[in-house]
Amino acid sequence: MKAQYIKYLLKFKRPGGTSRGVLTEKETWFIELTDGDKTGIGECGLFRGLSMDDRPDFEQQLKSLCDRINQNESISPNDLKAYPSIQMGYEMALLSLEGQSTYNLFPSNFTKGTTSIPINGLVWMGSHDFMRKQIDHLLEREFDCIKIKIGAIHFE
Repeated sequence: MKAQYIKYLLKFKRPGGTSRGVLTEKETWFIELTDGDKTGIGECGLFRGLSMDDRPDFEQQLKSLCDRINQNESISPNDLKAYPSIQMGYEMALLSLEGQSTYNLFPSNFTKGTTSIPINGLVWMGSHDFMRKQIDHLLEREFDCIKIKIGAIHFE
């Protein structure tokens, strides 16, 4: 098995308010595993300032993981415990490699597009007017659970 990683910058369609500021883009890394003619891809989805593994050596740890895989060293889940987004990306890439489709890790009626899944509605932080519009839109769509991000605004 061979491994490499690719850094990618995601640009948000709409700024996302968090408890630590507004995000307009997000760095991410994809780990790609190849074994013969099969490819597996997993995302190491780090959020700067929010993820516990947002550390200066993050990319070096990802490179080290790829080097170890390329040298056929065994990888234990405990090896990656301090970097949960790298661990998640690696596990995702392994599932992707083993699956029938690179991009469909858990085939289901949802992934076939024949059914939906119940999820929470999420309201991003912003002005009160912006947040109210999001709440109204989610209620119109009949969400019965709405998560409102309020960490960085004055909320009474």
